[in-house]
Amino acid sequence: MKKLWIVFAAVFVFSFAILGWVGSEIFRQVPPIPVEVVTSDGHVMIPAEQIMDGQNVWQAMGGMQVGSIWGHGSYVAPDWTADYLHRESLFILNEWTEGRFGADGSGMHSEERAAMVQRLTDLMRTNKYDPATQRLTVDPIRARAFEDNLDHYTDIFSNGSDDYAIQRGAQSDPDRLRKLNSFFFWTAWASAANRPDNDISYTSNFPSEPLVGNVPTDSSIIWTGVSVIALILSIGAMVWFYAAWHRTATSPDTPYTDPLIGETITPSQKATVKYFVIVSLLFLLQIVMGIITAHYGVEGGGFYGFPLADYLPYVVTRTWHVQLGIFWIATAWLAAGLFIAPYICGYEPKFQRLGVNLLFGALLIVVLGSMAGQWASVMHLLPGDLWFWFGHQGYEYVDLGRVWQAALLVGLLLWLGLIARSAIPALRADGSRSLVVLYLVTTAGIAFFYAPGLFWGMRSHLTVVEYWRWWVVHLWVEGFFEVFATTVIAFLFARLGVIKADHAAFAALFSAAIYLSGGIIGTLHHLYFAGTPTVAIAFGAVFSALEIVPLVFVGYEAMENIRHSKARPWLDQYKWIVYFFVAVAFWNLVGAGVFGFMINPPIALYYMQGLNTTAVHAHGALYGVYGTLGLGLLLFCMRAMQPERIWNTKLLAFSFWAINIGMMLEILLSLLPIGLLQTYQSVAVGYWSARSPEFMQSDLMSTLRWMRLFGDTIFAIGAIAFVWFALKLMFTKGKNGTSEVVDKLK
Repeated sequence: MKKLWIVFAAVFVFSFAILGWVGSEIFRQVPPIPVEVVTSDGHVMIPAEQIMDGQNVWQAMGGMQVGSIWGHGSYVAPDWTADYLHRESLFILNEWTEGRFGADGSGMHSEERAAMVQRLTDLMRTNKYDPATQRLTVDPIRARAFEDNLDHYTDIFSNGSDDYAIQRGAQSDPDRLRKLNSFFFWTAWASAANRPDNDISYTSNFPSEPLVGNVPTDSSIIWTGVSVIALILSIGAMVWFYAAWHRTATSPDTPYTDPLIGETITPSQKATVKYFVIVSLLFLLQIVMGIITAHYGVEGGGFYGFPLADYLPYVVTRTWHVQLGIFWIATAWLAAGLFIAPYICGYEPKFQRLGVNLLFGALLIVVLGSMAGQWASVMHLLPGDLWFWFGHQGYEYVDLGRVWQAALLVGLLLWLGLIARSAIPALRADGSRSLVVLYLVTTAGIAFFYAPGLFWGMRSHLTVVEYWRWWVVHLWVEGFFEVFATTVIAFLFARLGVIKADHAAFAALFSAAIYLSGGIIGTLHHLYFAGTPTVAIAFGAVFSALEIVPLVFVGYEAMENIRHSKARPWLDQYKWIVYFFVAVAFWNLVGAGVFGFMINPPIALYYMQGLNTTAVHAHGALYGVYGTLGLGLLLFCMRAMQPERIWNTKLLAFSFWAINIGMMLEILLSLLPIGLLQTYQSVAVGYWSARSPEFMQSDLMSTLRWMRLFGDTIFAIGAIAFVWFALKLMFTKGKNGTSEVVDKLK
């Protein structure tokens, strides 16, 4: 164990050193934001501060929940970078040819068209930004294209667009629309203009646009190959390890009766029941928001004829759908951590129940306050800068206003304190010391690694925001929550007596070291094309491939869990809890592993980023792994509260299969085929086309979106069945006369 702790610490220090160094290079080489943009004949096209003002306009109206920028965001509206760049290119070609050869010059003789496209490429890729004056000079024709695009976006955001699921009046102020158009121009300029002394753009030629020479870079191709080699080599090394050194977590001597029977449920453990009630309700509400959001993809202006977008626009429902998923999953995990805290130290720390209740109140305030603020921001009800503090920050997964972010961080620190005051005294015990230390370390990681969400300001550079945002989304969720989950499952099995504490600690610590060895630096795979230098591609490609390695071997974990559940007859009552843990392993392999690696290599992500292939990975990983584990932890805590109660598991079994089959059908019948067709269109024509209404609103794509109804319906029925089963456990008596769990809410 000592050697393994050294390895764990070395991985941690080395990985964050690399991530920090790459971050310093990212900050040093961000795409410059000009003080002003002028034409070569002296006209001021974009005055000072207008680009940053435009970024704020975009954020306040929903930001990444209304289309995407540089591939990051939602999927119904266009990627505004690609859309602006393509429209600007067509305008210039059309003006040069006086409209005689089609919008893109396709009616010209091939040699003439090639010369014209090369002229356009030279114009768009020549970087005339002057670092001394911080002024960008452009050709006058780009100013005329700017005005043409402004007219187009004014119509979309003022009058709404069913194709894009943008509501009428999303933004109708002429001054703000001009600023918004300035921000779109800047993102498009940075995606095509060559970096100084280089022949690739600030975004490594993303998005794909053949008209301006935006094609995959050498780095994207080379590092994709290296990542595949690294993956194969690492899998081979893991096979050798499992064959020679892997320890099976054997049973010490599994007890003949449930060791939880007769245990006293402490006041703080009773107080966690209210958390699980909220988990169940938020789970259902998230599904409702998901149904509405998905329907906006086929009926952008309403819900089966009702003008719902006037009151609850797509941007709000999608924001809530994503945020509610994070909220209920995190709440389930936090509650499970609080529930097992007295088990760790063997007693109830003083005022623990008070702390649990205070944390519950704080979480409710954050959930309700942030949701109300986001709606108010999108509906233009927050004056001045209040949208940033209380409304919608515009960045996916961390949309909530800064005040709510800070409040959530305070809540997490309170949670850490409640865990630490029970874990620290337990360090004196010999048998499970390493497991307790790992539990405490991962708990601290969850609390502290939400803090990077506060490391940017209202007017921070977009590339800088993206760096810190993925610290939260990837490291917080995919890193420390992943390790926390492994530790909690190991602790629960050790608590039941089906595995030895030291073997559980070894397995958890080894898994943590393997996960973090790729997961920390692997954060960079989200930043290939976000205005970052190519060093992000190099490290991100290799280490994101290493993230897949431990997922290949989750079958070992799943089979061991199943064997544990058969050690004694009484463990049959834990069968479906174990099945939820097995499903976590399955979705780890499929959702996080297979579908994650499908989009992670640079050359794949170059064409796939922001398409429905991303949604495939997001659904398979976020719900499949973390959501399933949250439900499994809920069931375990309900089991531990009434270990003598005999469950009627028919409804639970139905919900388990319906949820997992529904999720798989949703992916295979709709999201995956749509994503693959989009990928083909992105490769064959350009990224803009894969997101265009002409392609996305075709009959085939509309049919595939409707096909999602089958999987979604089965999933929703399974979720309702699960919530009904869970609430019955909380609010009714068992047939064997057990006390009502509802009493524990008091």
